Amino acid sequence: MVDYRAEHFVLWLDTPIGPMRAIADETHLLGLEFHDDAPGHEPPDAPVRSAPLAQIEAELKAYFAGESAEFHTPLRTVGNDLERKVWDRLLQVPVGETCSYGDIARDTAGIELVRVVARYCGTNPIPVVIPCHRCIGSDGSLTGFGGGLWRKKWLLRHEGRMRPVGLFAL
Repeated sequence: MVDYRAEHFVLWLDTPIGPMRAIADETHLLGLEFHDDAPGHEPPDAPVRSAPLAQIEAELKAYFAGESAEFHTPLRTVGNDLERKVWDRLLQVPVGETCSYGDIARDTAGIELVRVVARYCGTNPIPVVIPCHRCIGSDGSLTGFGGGLWRKKWLLRHEGRMRPVGLFAL
């Protein structure tokens, strides 16, 4: 979870996979969080929004509507060098495709660190946008997702429907 501070802006989003909280500063998205226990999530008394919140709201609306899987909201992540490499590598996995934790480990840290890589996928502060849900077990199994495996399955199926096929494939 992102450390929420007074200089951060928060936006609650209703999505097909439950409420999400977006956290940003004046210039960057800092976090997206799933909240199963957020009934009646109320905005602050004096809601002030930053540009990144407005942008991610529009992009997530298009994503969940199946219109676009592209995100251009500026991101700011806090992590060590390897965490950042893992998250950057996840951003390279195309919509509608998956990779394994072993694939990410080979590309970033060495296969011997596959468990560390899996843990760093789990500490991803901006799920959906940084698509850690596209990372699966080497045997094809759906393993580990901070938002719950049911959300991971939903996201993968949703993206599978969004992926161009046939003559329209890239």
